[in-house]
Amino acid sequence: MAAVLERIHRANRPKYQSLSPRQARIAYLMGAEILDLPRAPLARVENLAIPGPAGDIAARLYAPLAREDGLARDPRGLPVLLYFHGGGFVIGNLETHDSLCRQLALRSGAAVVAVDYRLAPEHPFPAAVDDCWAALAWLAKTAPALGLDPARIAVGGDSAGGTLAAVAALHARDIRDELGVSLALQLLITPGATAHADTDSHRRFAEGHLLEAGTIAWFFNQYIPEDRRDDWRFAPLEAEDHADLAPACLILAEADPLIDEGIAYADLLRANGNEVQLELYRGVTHDFIKMGRSIPEAEQALDACAAALRQAYDRDPS
Repeated sequence: MAAVLERIHRANRPKYQSLSPRQARIAYLMGAEILDLPRAPLARVENLAIPGPAGDIAARLYAPLAREDGLARDPRGLPVLLYFHGGGFVIGNLETHDSLCRQLALRSGAAVVAVDYRLAPEHPFPAAVDDCWAALAWLAKTAPALGLDPARIAVGGDSAGGTLAAVAALHARDIRDELGVSLALQLLITPGATAHADTDSHRRFAEGHLLEAGTIAWFFNQYIPEDRRDDWRFAPLEAEDHADLAPACLILAEADPLIDEGIAYADLLRANGNEVQLELYRGVTHDFIKMGRSIPEAEQALDACAAALRQAYDRDPS
């Protein structure tokens, strides 16, 4: 990990907060998969359009089996992970997380539907949340037409996407009867959960560990005004009720400003009676799961995600 950080430092790329949002998106896109595993070939990759609150939301379906083969294997259809990418609510898209989504589909045997939610500052809070909630409602209704099983839906995401997945899990519980399904799992990879980036790990890892304090502040300022940050749709630790939620698998990195809030969220979920699996990877930074070309912990984490998904999908819903 230290060698990876040294290579990134030598590359001398400008910090996102020194760029415009458009420039930051281009910079992230250009570097997003340099350290990632090569894009794995899959039997099925389809671009989709999801009806959203402000027009269609672009999405992409990944599956290790063709539709007919999946239905032949299981007439219910493939289980599916609804995935929200990271990027601080400002950067990232379907392309930046294509390799990661392919790996999750390949290793778990499930389908993955990645969502290209609206980004700030053009679309500030809660636009991203609204898009992710709309995508979940759409998938619950549309899954059979796609050869997917609506009774085996999980939500997941990394970084800001992990926040959105946690918020989607809270929302899914609150509208369970309307949604018609109970989520199989919430897969939270290095998620944000607090309102004000004020935990001790934000101080310990403020500089030199990939995700820096100045970048986090820039992301937050683009996305949401400070006086709204106690809203649970931004900071899921602030929700009033954390009981009766989908089982959770949290993937955390030791040298990450977000680690304290990830542990706090895992503890809170467990204290409220939820099933929680916590995987902590020592000596690695935020975004490590997208560094499979360089560090073994990335593939270990991918395998842990896949195992958690398989276990969740195999669980008896009764």
